[in-house]
Amino acid sequence: MKHPPSRFASPPSPAGGGRTQRPGRASASGALGALTRSLNQRSATPLLTLAPAAVLLLLGLLGPTLAPQDPLATDIARALQAPSAANWFGTDALGRDVFSRVLTATRLDLLIAFSAVLTSAFAGSVIGAACGFAGGALDRWVGRLVDVLMAFPLFVVAMALVAALGNSVSSVVWATALINLPFYIRLTRAEVAVRRQAPYVQAARLGGAGPLRLLFTVLLPNLLPLLAVQMSLNLGWAMLNGAGLSFLGLGVRPPTPEWGVLVNEGAQYILTGQWWVALFPGLALFGAVYVFTLAGDALRDRLDPRRQT
Repeated sequence: MKHPPSRFASPPSPAGGGRTQRPGRASASGALGALTRSLNQRSATPLLTLAPAAVLLLLGLLGPTLAPQDPLATDIARALQAPSAANWFGTDALGRDVFSRVLTATRLDLLIAFSAVLTSAFAGSVIGAACGFAGGALDRWVGRLVDVLMAFPLFVVAMALVAALGNSVSSVVWATALINLPFYIRLTRAEVAVRRQAPYVQAARLGGAGPLRLLFTVLLPNLLPLLAVQMSLNLGWAMLNGAGLSFLGLGVRPPTPEWGVLVNEGAQYILTGQWWVALFPGLALFGAVYVFTLAGDALRDRLDPRRQT
Protein backbone atom coordinates (compact mmCIF):
# COMPACT_ATOMS: atom_id res chain seq x y z
CA MET A 1 0.00 0.00 0.00
CA LYS A 2 1.41 3.36 -1.09
CA HIS A 3 1.52 6.14 1.42
CA PRO A 4 0.84 9.72 0.33
CA PRO A 5 3.92 11.95 0.30
CA SER A 6 4.53 13.78 3.50
CA ARG A 7 3.59 17.43 3.56
CA PHE A 8 6.89 18.09 5.32
CA ALA A 9 9.00 16.36 2.69
CA SER A 10 11.85 18.48 1.45
CA PRO A 11 11.54 19.77 -2.13
CA PRO A 12 13.73 18.21 -4.80
CA SER A 13 17.10 19.83 -5.18
CA PRO A 14 17.55 22.05 -8.25
CA ALA A 15 19.61 20.90 -11.15
CA GLY A 16 23.26 21.72 -11.13
CA GLY A 17 24.29 20.30 -7.76
CA GLY A 18 21.80 22.34 -5.69
CA ARG A 19 23.08 25.74 -6.85
CA THR A 20 20.40 28.37 -7.34
CA GLN A 21 20.60 31.47 -9.47
CA ARG A 22 20.09 34.90 -7.97
CA PRO A 23 16.75 36.46 -8.98
CA GLY A 24 18.19 39.66 -10.42
CA ARG A 25 20.78 37.83 -12.50
CA ALA A 26 18.21 35.34 -13.74
CA SER A 27 15.85 38.11 -14.81
CA ALA A 28 18.56 39.99 -16.67
CA SER A 29 19.99 36.99 -18.48
CA GLY A 30 16.53 35.79 -19.46
CA ALA A 31 15.44 39.20 -20.69
CA LEU A 32 18.50 39.71 -22.86
CA GLY A 33 17.40 36.71 -24.92
CA ALA A 34 13.80 37.83 -25.18
CA LEU A 35 14.13 38.97 -28.81
CA THR A 36 15.41 35.60 -29.99
CA ARG A 37 12.85 33.62 -28.03
CA SER A 38 9.98 35.79 -29.28
CA LEU A 39 11.05 35.44 -32.89
CA ASN A 40 10.80 31.64 -32.60
CA GLN A 41 7.32 31.58 -31.08
CA ARG A 42 5.27 32.28 -34.21
CA SER A 43 5.33 31.49 -37.91
CA ALA A 44 8.12 32.88 -40.06
CA THR A 45 5.79 34.67 -42.53
CA PRO A 46 6.07 38.18 -41.00
CA LEU A 47 9.84 37.86 -41.05
CA LEU A 48 9.75 37.97 -44.85
CA THR A 49 8.92 41.67 -44.57
CA LEU A 50 12.29 42.19 -42.87
CA ALA A 51 14.14 41.13 -46.02
CA PRO A 52 13.71 44.49 -47.82
CA ALA A 53 15.02 46.26 -44.71
CA ALA A 54 18.08 44.00 -44.75
CA VAL A 55 18.66 44.81 -48.43
CA LEU A 56 18.36 48.53 -47.67
CA LEU A 57 20.90 48.24 -44.88
CA LEU A 58 23.25 46.39 -47.23
CA LEU A 59 22.89 49.17 -49.79
CA GLY A 60 23.68 51.68 -47.08
CA LEU A 61 26.89 49.87 -46.23
CA LEU A 62 28.00 49.23 -49.82
CA GLY A 63 26.31 52.15 -51.62
CA PRO A 64 29.39 54.31 -52.28
CA THR A 65 31.29 51.21 -53.44
CA LEU A 66 28.50 50.09 -55.78
CA ALA A 67 28.00 53.53 -57.35
CA PRO A 68 29.03 53.27 -61.02
CA GLN A 69 30.23 56.89 -61.20
CA ASP A 70 31.62 59.55 -58.90
CA PRO A 71 28.56 61.20 -57.31
CA LEU A 72 30.38 64.55 -57.13
CA ALA A 73 31.91 64.57 -60.63
CA THR A 74 30.36 67.27 -62.83
CA ASP A 75 30.09 67.37 -66.62
CA ILE A 76 28.09 70.27 -68.02
CA ALA A 77 28.01 68.64 -71.45
CA ARG A 78 25.79 65.89 -69.99
CA ALA A 79 23.51 68.18 -67.96
CA LEU A 80 19.87 67.15 -67.56
CA GLN A 81 20.05 64.07 -69.74
CA ALA A 82 17.11 61.68 -69.53
CA PRO A 83 17.53 58.17 -68.09
CA SER A 84 19.51 55.91 -70.41
CA ALA A 85 21.73 52.85 -70.39
CA ALA A 86 24.71 55.00 -69.46
CA ASN A 87 22.85 56.90 -66.73
CA TRP A 88 20.02 54.81 -65.32
CA PHE A 89 18.40 57.71 -63.44
CA GLY A 90 19.58 60.45 -65.80
CA THR A 91 21.79 63.37 -64.88
CA ASP A 92 21.19 66.59 -62.94
CA ALA A 93 21.85 70.22 -63.86
CA LEU A 94 25.60 69.79 -63.35
CA GLY A 95 25.84 66.53 -65.29
CA ARG A 96 26.22 64.35 -62.20
CA ASP A 97 24.85 60.82 -62.34
CA VAL A 98 21.60 60.76 -60.36
CA PHE A 99 21.74 57.01 -59.76
CA SER A 100 25.18 57.27 -58.17
CA ARG A 101 24.07 60.18 -56.01
CA VAL A 102 20.91 58.38 -54.84
CA LEU A 103 22.86 55.22 -54.04
CA THR A 104 25.56 57.13 -52.17
CA ALA A 105 22.98 59.12 -50.20
CA THR A 106 21.55 55.91 -48.73
CA ARG A 107 24.40 55.61 -46.22
CA LEU A 108 24.06 59.17 -44.93
CA ASP A 109 20.27 58.98 -44.54
CA LEU A 110 20.51 55.66 -42.70
CA LEU A 111 23.28 57.04 -40.49
CA ILE A 112 21.15 60.04 -39.52
CA ALA A 113 18.08 57.91 -38.80
CA PHE A 114 19.87 55.22 -36.79
CA SER A 115 21.95 57.71 -34.80
CA ALA A 116 18.89 59.76 -33.87
CA VAL A 117 16.75 56.76 -32.95
CA LEU A 118 19.46 55.06 -30.89
CA THR A 119 20.19 58.30 -29.01
CA SER A 120 16.56 59.02 -28.23
CA ALA A 121 15.84 55.38 -27.32
CA PHE A 122 18.71 55.20 -24.83
CA ALA A 123 18.08 58.57 -23.19
CA GLY A 124 14.29 58.27 -23.26
CA SER A 125 14.21 54.76 -21.84
CA VAL A 126 16.53 55.70 -18.95
CA ILE A 127 14.56 58.86 -18.12
CA GLY A 128 11.20 57.12 -18.43
CA ALA A 129 12.31 54.13 -16.36
CA ALA A 130 13.61 56.41 -13.61
CA CYS A 131 10.33 58.33 -13.53
CA GLY A 132 8.20 55.19 -13.48
CA PHE A 133 10.33 53.58 -10.78
CA ALA A 134 10.75 56.57 -8.47
CA GLY A 135 7.43 58.37 -9.05
CA GLY A 136 6.79 61.46 -6.97
CA ALA A 137 8.03 64.91 -7.95
CA LEU A 138 10.45 63.59 -10.59
CA ASP A 139 7.64 61.82 -12.40
CA ARG A 140 5.38 64.88 -12.27
CA TRP A 141 8.00 67.36 -13.50
CA VAL A 142 9.23 65.16 -16.35
CA GLY A 143 5.64 64.43 -17.32
CA ARG A 144 4.86 68.15 -17.55
CA LEU A 145 7.97 68.79 -19.66
CA VAL A 146 7.00 66.00 -22.02
CA ASP A 147 3.47 67.42 -22.31
CA VAL A 148 4.90 70.86 -23.15
CA LEU A 149 7.16 69.38 -25.83
CA MET A 150 4.32 67.37 -27.34
CA ALA A 151 2.11 70.48 -27.45
CA PHE A 152 4.26 71.94 -30.24
CA PRO A 153 4.46 70.54 -33.79
CA LEU A 154 7.52 68.33 -33.53
CA PHE A 155 8.85 69.15 -36.97
CA VAL A 156 8.69 72.86 -36.17
CA VAL A 157 10.67 72.15 -32.98
CA ALA A 158 13.27 70.30 -35.06
CA MET A 159 13.50 73.23 -37.48
CA ALA A 160 14.09 75.65 -34.61
CA LEU A 161 16.78 73.44 -33.09
CA VAL A 162 18.68 73.01 -36.36
CA ALA A 163 18.45 76.74 -37.02
CA ALA A 164 19.94 77.39 -33.56
CA LEU A 165 22.63 74.70 -33.73
CA GLY A 166 23.64 75.32 -37.34
CA ASN A 167 23.30 73.40 -40.59
CA SER A 168 25.16 70.14 -40.11
CA VAL A 169 24.57 66.41 -39.90
CA SER A 170 25.06 66.43 -36.12
CA SER A 171 22.42 69.16 -35.73
CA VAL A 172 19.89 67.07 -37.65
CA VAL A 173 20.70 64.02 -35.50
CA TRP A 174 20.31 65.91 -32.21
CA ALA A 175 17.10 67.64 -33.30
CA THR A 176 15.54 64.38 -34.52
CA ALA A 177 16.60 62.59 -31.34
CA LEU A 178 15.09 65.27 -29.12
CA ILE A 179 11.67 65.24 -30.76
CA ASN A 180 11.65 61.42 -30.47
CA LEU A 181 12.31 61.47 -26.71
CA PRO A 182 8.65 61.75 -25.58
CA PHE A 183 7.70 58.46 -27.22
CA TYR A 184 10.32 56.47 -25.31
CA ILE A 185 9.82 58.34 -22.04
CA ARG A 186 6.09 57.63 -22.06
CA LEU A 187 6.51 54.01 -23.10
CA THR A 188 9.11 53.07 -20.49
CA ARG A 189 7.52 55.17 -17.75
CA ALA A 190 4.17 53.39 -18.16
CA GLU A 191 5.70 49.91 -18.37
CA VAL A 192 8.03 50.37 -15.39
CA ALA A 193 5.25 51.85 -13.26
CA VAL A 194 3.24 48.67 -13.86
CA ARG A 195 6.10 46.19 -13.52
CA ARG A 196 7.94 47.61 -10.51
CA GLN A 197 5.72 45.54 -8.19
CA ALA A 198 5.91 42.39 -10.32
CA PRO A 199 6.95 39.16 -8.54
CA TYR A 200 10.29 38.89 -10.35
CA VAL A 201 11.16 42.46 -9.33
CA GLN A 202 10.21 41.74 -5.71
CA ALA A 203 12.32 38.58 -5.81
CA ALA A 204 15.33 40.54 -7.08
CA ARG A 205 14.79 43.17 -4.37
CA LEU A 206 14.71 40.47 -1.69
CA GLY A 207 17.89 39.07 -3.20
CA GLY A 208 19.68 42.32 -2.35
CA ALA A 209 19.35 44.25 -5.64
CA GLY A 210 19.45 48.02 -5.20
CA PRO A 211 17.46 50.58 -7.24
CA LEU A 212 20.07 50.95 -10.00
CA ARG A 213 20.49 47.22 -10.36
CA LEU A 214 16.73 46.74 -10.49
CA LEU A 215 16.46 49.34 -13.26
CA PHE A 216 19.35 48.29 -15.47
CA THR A 217 19.47 44.51 -14.96
CA VAL A 218 15.87 43.59 -14.21
CA LEU A 219 13.34 46.13 -15.51
CA LEU A 220 14.94 47.64 -18.62
CA PRO A 221 16.16 44.33 -20.13
CA ASN A 222 12.59 43.05 -19.94
CA LEU A 223 11.44 46.04 -22.00
CA LEU A 224 13.80 45.29 -24.90
CA PRO A 225 11.09 43.75 -27.14
CA LEU A 226 8.82 46.78 -26.75
CA LEU A 227 11.74 49.18 -27.30
CA ALA A 228 12.80 47.28 -30.42
CA VAL A 229 9.30 47.66 -31.85
CA GLN A 230 9.19 51.38 -31.06
CA MET A 231 12.64 51.94 -32.57
CA SER A 232 11.78 50.13 -35.79
CA LEU A 233 8.62 52.22 -36.17
CA ASN A 234 10.56 55.43 -35.51
CA LEU A 235 13.29 54.73 -38.07
CA GLY A 236 11.19 55.64 -41.09
CA TRP A 237 9.84 58.76 -39.43
CA ALA A 238 13.34 59.84 -38.39
CA MET A 239 14.59 59.37 -41.94
CA LEU A 240 11.69 61.42 -43.30
CA ASN A 241 12.32 64.12 -40.71
CA GLY A 242 16.03 64.37 -41.59
CA ALA A 243 15.31 64.51 -45.32
CA GLY A 244 12.62 67.13 -44.75
CA LEU A 245 15.04 69.37 -42.87
CA SER A 246 17.61 69.02 -45.64
CA PHE A 247 14.95 69.74 -48.26
CA LEU A 248 14.20 73.04 -46.52
CA GLY A 249 17.89 73.92 -46.43
CA LEU A 250 18.23 73.37 -42.67
CA GLY A 251 20.21 70.14 -42.67
CA VAL A 252 22.80 68.66 -44.97
CA ARG A 253 24.18 71.15 -47.49
CA PRO A 254 24.92 70.60 -51.18
CA PRO A 255 26.83 69.09 -52.86
CA THR A 256 26.70 66.28 -50.29
CA PRO A 257 24.43 63.51 -51.65
CA GLU A 258 21.37 63.28 -49.40
CA TRP A 259 17.83 62.43 -50.45
CA GLY A 260 16.27 65.65 -49.18
CA VAL A 261 18.98 67.71 -50.86
CA LEU A 262 18.53 65.81 -54.13
CA VAL A 263 14.76 66.34 -54.13
CA ASN A 264 15.28 70.03 -53.44
CA GLU A 265 17.76 70.34 -56.30
CA GLY A 266 15.40 68.62 -58.73
CA ALA A 267 12.15 70.28 -57.67
CA GLN A 268 12.74 73.31 -59.89
CA TYR A 269 13.03 71.13 -62.98
CA ILE A 270 9.77 69.23 -62.61
CA LEU A 271 7.69 71.78 -64.51
CA THR A 272 10.28 72.07 -67.29
CA GLY A 273 10.15 68.33 -68.09
CA GLN A 274 13.26 67.06 -66.28
CA TRP A 275 11.18 64.98 -63.87
CA TRP A 276 13.85 62.37 -63.17
CA VAL A 277 16.06 64.72 -61.14
CA ALA A 278 13.56 64.85 -58.27
CA LEU A 279 11.55 61.68 -58.91
CA PHE A 280 14.17 59.03 -58.20
CA PRO A 281 15.46 60.53 -54.92
CA GLY A 282 11.84 60.94 -53.81
CA LEU A 283 11.09 57.31 -54.67
CA ALA A 284 14.16 56.19 -52.73
CA LEU A 285 12.99 58.12 -49.67
CA PHE A 286 9.45 56.79 -50.03
CA GLY A 287 10.70 53.22 -50.40
CA ALA A 288 12.96 53.46 -47.36
CA VAL A 289 10.20 54.85 -45.14
CA TYR A 290 7.77 52.21 -46.39
CA VAL A 291 10.27 49.39 -45.84
CA PHE A 292 10.98 50.43 -42.24
CA THR A 293 7.26 50.85 -41.57
CA LEU A 294 6.64 47.29 -42.75
CA ALA A 295 9.56 46.05 -40.68
CA GLY A 296 8.18 47.82 -37.61
CA ASP A 297 4.76 46.26 -38.11
CA ALA A 298 6.34 42.82 -38.51
CA LEU A 299 8.39 43.21 -35.34
CA ARG A 300 5.36 44.45 -33.46
CA ASP A 301 3.41 41.35 -34.51
CA ARG A 302 6.28 39.12 -33.43
CA LEU A 303 7.54 40.76 -30.26
CA ASP A 304 4.70 42.68 -28.65
CA PRO A 305 3.12 40.29 -26.11
CA ARG A 306 -0.12 42.29 -26.17
CA ARG A 307 -0.66 41.32 -29.82
CA GLN A 308 0.10 37.61 -29.37
CA THR A 309 -2.70 35.17 -28.79
